[in-house]
Amino acid sequence: MATTRQAHTVWEGNLLEGKGVVTLDSSGIGEYPVSWPSRAEQANGKTSPEELIAAAHSSCFSMALSNGLASAGNPPARLNTKAEVTFQPGTGITGIHLTVEGEVPGLDEAGFVKAAEDAKANCPVSQALTGTTITLTASLAA
Repeated sequence: MATTRQAHTVWEGNLLEGKGVVTLDSSGIGEYPVSWPSRAEQANGKTSPEELIAAAHSSCFSMALSNGLASAGNPPARLNTKAEVTFQPGTGITGIHLTVEGEVPGLDEAGFVKAAEDAKANCPVSQALTGTTITLTASLAA
């Protein structure tokens, strides 16, 4: 069954001096302030579209990797995924780097890297962002 999730933003003022609030409607878990300086300079307690993309990508990738590993007979004990979305004012989003460290009993490093590459290519958020270069660093926990 298909699902639709919703968020909305109320923006006041021009780009450089204005500000907005992003509300996560579907979950109801919060409202988050946004501004151009928080996007193009320092966050200063506000979020940005890129941070929200990073949150979406890291969670989607983790779900896809968990499912792929479990389907292959190696369910993970733990996955720690970070997504870094780079934004260049005047250009846009120039890349996304995923870093994942996993605890996967019974799986070697090569098998984990292969599963992570597959998750990177096939998670729905990665597929939605195909116009952006997505790189990956994957390793098993020491």
